[in-house]
Amino acid sequence: MTMQFDFLNAFPKRMKNVGMYALLLRNSRLKGVWKEFEFNEEDEQLNVDFAVLLYIMEMSLREIDCTMDEIAIFIDDLNAHFFKKPMTRDACFTLGSFIVNTVLSNEGMLMTFKGFDFETSQYRDITISYVTNRIVYPEPDTPRTAYSLTDDGYNLVLGTLEIESNLKISVQELIFRMHLERQNYDQALTDIKNIFGLMHVQLQKNADAMYRIRQNALAYNVDEFRALMDENMATIRTTEEKFEGYRKNVRTRRMELEENHYDINALSKEEQENLYNLKEIERYLNRTLDEHHRILDIHLDLKDVYRVELAKIRQMSVIKRFPFRSEFFDKVLADPSTLSRLSIFLNPLFNRPMNKSLNPNILFESQRVLQNEENAGVIEDVDFDADRWAEEQQQRRQEKLNRLKDALTCLLELLNTHKTLSMANLARLAEDPVRQARLLPNIAIFKELFIELVRFSCLDIRKLREERATSVNTEMTEFSLSRMLLSVLDEHPEWKSFIQIDIDKATDPAPVFFENIPDETGEPKIIRCTNIRMRLTQEEENNVVHV
Repeated sequence: MTMQFDFLNAFPKRMKNVGMYALLLRNSRLKGVWKEFEFNEEDEQLNVDFAVLLYIMEMSLREIDCTMDEIAIFIDDLNAHFFKKPMTRDACFTLGSFIVNTVLSNEGMLMTFKGFDFETSQYRDITISYVTNRIVYPEPDTPRTAYSLTDDGYNLVLGTLEIESNLKISVQELIFRMHLERQNYDQALTDIKNIFGLMHVQLQKNADAMYRIRQNALAYNVDEFRALMDENMATIRTTEEKFEGYRKNVRTRRMELEENHYDINALSKEEQENLYNLKEIERYLNRTLDEHHRILDIHLDLKDVYRVELAKIRQMSVIKRFPFRSEFFDKVLADPSTLSRLSIFLNPLFNRPMNKSLNPNILFESQRVLQNEENAGVIEDVDFDADRWAEEQQQRRQEKLNRLKDALTCLLELLNTHKTLSMANLARLAEDPVRQARLLPNIAIFKELFIELVRFSCLDIRKLREERATSVNTEMTEFSLSRMLLSVLDEHPEWKSFIQIDIDKATDPAPVFFENIPDETGEPKIIRCTNIRMRLTQEEENNVVHV
C-alpha cells in the first residue's frame, strides 16, 4: 500500500511559523551579552524578548513613535517593578539596542529559515522579519529611529494567544461576549484590545498588499489576493453590526452605573474599577469600528488598484513594438523627402487627451522670480564656518536646558509650598506673569517637561541618587528629568527632605487650559492638556510624612 502525503502540502507555511520562533531563539543565544545584565537563564531572556515585542506592538497600535529611548524607559520600568536586576538607565538602553538590532533585526542582515517543500522535493528559503523602522523627527533638528512590527512580527506575537487567521476575530469576539455577559470587565477589556490589534493587523496586511501590487502586480499571487479579499469580507460582515450592539450595551451599563451614583468618590473600589473598564471598553469599541471602516475603504481601493494595474499590464502586452532605428532613421536617411510627411508618424502620440488638473492652492502661492539670464553665470561665494555653527547649536541647547532647569525649579518651589498640585491649580498660579515666564517660557518647554513628568508615575529620589552613584557621570547635553531633578535638589540644600514625587490622574477629569503661552515665533497660544496631580512626600525629623 502506497503512503499518501497530501497532509504535507502546506508544509512550508507551517515551517514559516516554526521558523519565526527558531530564528528568535537562535539570535537570542548570545550568552555573553545577556550575562552582562545578569539574565543567565534562557527562560529569562525569552521573557524579556517577548515583553519588548509586545511593547513595540502596543506603541504601534496606539500610533505612537516607538524610539529606542522609549524602549529603554520601558525596560527600566520593567526591571524596577519585576526583574530587580542591578541595571542603570544606560544599561537598559544598551539591552534594548541589543534586543532590537541583534535579536529582532539580525544586525540588518536578511533572516531566512529553510522549509522543505514536499511538492518540489527541495528546501525553500523562507524570509522572516520581525520589525521595521523609519526616521521620525520629534523635534525639527532631531532625527530618531522609530520601530514597529512587520506582518511576521504581529503574527508571532498574536500567535502566542490566537489561532488560525480566518477565525481569530470570531473566536476572540465569542470570548469577549462571554466575559461581557458575566461582567468580567477586566477580561473583556483585554479581549477587545486583542480584537483591535487583529483589526489593525488586517488593515496593515491590506496596506502591504497595495504596496506590492503597485510595485509589480504580476508578483502578487492571485490566490493570495483572493484569500485576502475573503478575510476582508469575513471581517466586514461580522464586525460592524455585532460591535455596534456591544457598544450600545456597554454605554448603557456605564450610564446606569454613573446615574446610580451621583458622587463618583462614593463608589466602592470594585465599582470604580468596573466604571473605568467600561469606559476603556467603550473607547476600544469605537476604535475597532473605526478600523472596520478603514478596512472597508482600503478593501475597495485594493480591488480598484489591482484591476487598474492588471489592465496596464494587459495594455502593454498588446502594444506593437518595432525597431526605431531601422523603421524610422534608416528610411529617413534613405529618402529625406519623407520628412514632409513626418506629421503622419507623430500624430498618434497626441491623440490621447492630456491629463490636466487644477490645484486652486497654487493660484494663491507667492511666485518666485526666475533668475535673470545676465546673472545666470554668477556664482555666489557663501562663507560657512562649521565651528561657529556648532558653537551656536551648543549654545541653543544650553539655553534650552537652562530654561528647563528654571521651570523645574519653579515647579519644585510650588510643590514645596502646596505639597499637592494639579494642573488646574498650576494654571491659576501661572496667571502671575513673573511665575509664568519661569514655569512656562514657551510651548516647547512646557511639552518637554510635563510629558516627561507624565511618563514617570513615581519619582523616587533615593533610588535616583543610588543609580547616579553607580553610574558614570557625563556632561548633560540632552534633557533627562531624573538627572536634572537631582541637580536642582543638590543646588537647594533646604529641599534635602524631599523623598518622592507621585504623578497620577486628578479626580477632576475636565481638561485644563493655559493661556498666552508663546510658541517658537513668540505668538501667544492656548494649551489644552489633561488634568494630572503631583504629590510631594517629605521627611521631617526622622518621620516620613505623606502629604
